Amino acid sequence: MREDRLSPFRDAQTDRSTASEVPDTPQTRSSAYRLAFADDDFLCRDELRPVRLQLELLKPEMIMTEREITSTIVMFGGARIPEPAQKHTARTETLAGLSKYYDEAREFARLMTEKSNQTGCRENVIVTGGGPGVMEAGNRGALDAGGYSIGLNIVLPHEQAPNLYVTPDLSFNFHYFAIRKMHFLMRARAITIFPGGFGTMDELFESLTLIQTGRMERVPFLLFGREFWERVINWEALADAGTISDEDLDLFRFVDTAQEAVEIIENWEPAPPRDQIPGR
Repeated sequence: MREDRLSPFRDAQTDRSTASEVPDTPQTRSSAYRLAFADDDFLCRDELRPVRLQLELLKPEMIMTEREITSTIVMFGGARIPEPAQKHTARTETLAGLSKYYDEAREFARLMTEKSNQTGCRENVIVTGGGPGVMEAGNRGALDAGGYSIGLNIVLPHEQAPNLYVTPDLSFNFHYFAIRKMHFLMRARAITIFPGGFGTMDELFESLTLIQTGRMERVPFLLFGREFWERVINWEALADAGTISDEDLDLFRFVDTAQEAVEIIENWEPAPPRDQIPGR
């Protein structure tokens, strides 16, 4: 909480502390007596969903603003991709072969964080989903460079914890996928997509749709692993079918190495949002 409060009124934390020290009576034990903002059961009611959405938007935004983080480099990719030393644990031979992208993700994050360090870790800060696989590699690479990185975790039905390389006070946790996605893109200076599954595909197409429709400025949009992406998605077939335009295929680039990606980002000429969708 800020110490330089301008309001003459008592602050909420003081009242929360005072309210916890009242005598123990049937009245004070009642949930009705709890301060609304300190009542977890009340905040979790269905009717309070709009408030919870706002809180999830505000908390990371306020913390990143206080840290003066102005731009990020987004890294999406599969949670199941192991580091090369552990590729023998991969479920399939193909997945084991994708372990090389763990190293590329780690190296890419290291190179970008070296540049971020020159800005006081305010620009080009690596942001991942905070989990294992490619996400871990991204946060790990940032730590290799001695810089900060952000982790945007989300509560899942199975056990989920942030990887150990996320900067602790930039490690966030979400209930709402939609708000988490907003935070991925609100400061994005570049978006990188490594091989992955349903979650990665969702992030890829939602981000690409925002750029395609002009809802977001064009930024470097880089797909790591041409062979993987051309095998799992028939991009040309979409254009041939007319469901996307030929110009849409120019919204992203394929890269295979960290150095390729860094060079594209460094030489990128800013482009305005689209004011129309080709082919419509």
